[in-house]
Amino acid sequence: MSLRKWEDLPPFMQWEEVRPYYNILARKQAQLKLKRGFDVLMAAVLLIILALPMLIIAIMIKADSPGPVFYRQERVTAYGRKFRIHKFRTMVNHADKIGSAVTVDRDVRITKVGARLRALRLDELPQLIDVLAGDMSFVGTRPEAVKYVEKYTKEMYATLLLPAGITSEASIRYKDEAALLDAAADIDKTYVEQILPDKMRHNLKSLRKFSLIGEAITMFRTILAVLGKEYK
Repeated sequence: MSLRKWEDLPPFMQWEEVRPYYNILARKQAQLKLKRGFDVLMAAVLLIILALPMLIIAIMIKADSPGPVFYRQERVTAYGRKFRIHKFRTMVNHADKIGSAVTVDRDVRITKVGARLRALRLDELPQLIDVLAGDMSFVGTRPEAVKYVEKYTKEMYATLLLPAGITSEASIRYKDEAALLDAAADIDKTYVEQILPDKMRHNLKSLRKFSLIGEAITMFRTILAVLGKEYK
């Protein structure tokens, strides 16, 4: 993984608000290459180790409700590139056509197996494929749907300097995001005006303090969060 030259960034990212974050990352090119090496090696190893459990999950999903095993929604990653994310399907088929792009706590679209997968974050396992393909990293800003990226401020575009991530400090702190949105009268409005800006505050802070040690700590904190530890 290497950072593009400033003049090679997409025009929509070449803002002075993005420049400070770019300069920080430009001084850490060696760490960025090590980050990519770690992603490839770890994703490959985990896919081999988890192949059988993932097959069992796939069978459970097919037996629970009609539809594909994977959920493939279009998301945005580094430099604004669009890709189709891999997640185990936890909702009824075509759920994105009958509701919001974000999920609330008691969403009627969630299947029985899907609820268990979400509780343990197992629906995220197929994203190892996206990490191996270079569309994602283990740590980085969670990939947003296109319609939410269109709401970004100029500074928020700095999060697109690196690939989207499976986990981040923001996702740790908002692990119960669905519950927060449960009582919202307008889910999309609440997400864009309240939750997204605060998540981006954490994401931008992580960019300013980027380091491989910091990312290792984030991965460890993610494991603790899945096991039940609360972070404020």
